[in-house]
Amino acid sequence: MIRILIVDDNPAVRRYLRAILEQQESWKVCGEARTGAEALHQVLEATPDLVVLDYQMPDLNGVDVARQIAEIVPKLPILMVTLHLSTQLSEAAREAGVRGACAKQDIGSVVEAVDLLLHDKTYFPMNSAAPSA
Repeated sequence: MIRILIVDDNPAVRRYLRAILEQQESWKVCGEARTGAEALHQVLEATPDLVVLDYQMPDLNGVDVARQIAEIVPKLPILMVTLHLSTQLSEAAREAGVRGACAKQDIGSVVEAVDLLLHDKTYFPMNSAAPSA
């Protein structure tokens, strides 16, 4: 069973992400966090196999949280989801240790992106020039 942590300050978004992720037979949401600080705590407590991380949160931004998670658990795949996906944000996220980024508006890509990350690939549709392996 693949354990996924969802980090987003919006409860409706967390519920929606949980619903689409748990449609996959072998995926289970092992925890939810509303802030970057809660996310760091959950990474240590829930030991997820993958983190779905929002960019904009009340305390820290997703890039900063990703950087801290990457220091604690370097091999943990992180997928950033945001309303404001840009090439610039994708690059900053990649440098922080994020392995994929997708727009919340393109929620269908979340399942595809999670699957790729779980198979040691990356998902950065904004930057098609970059290699995806």
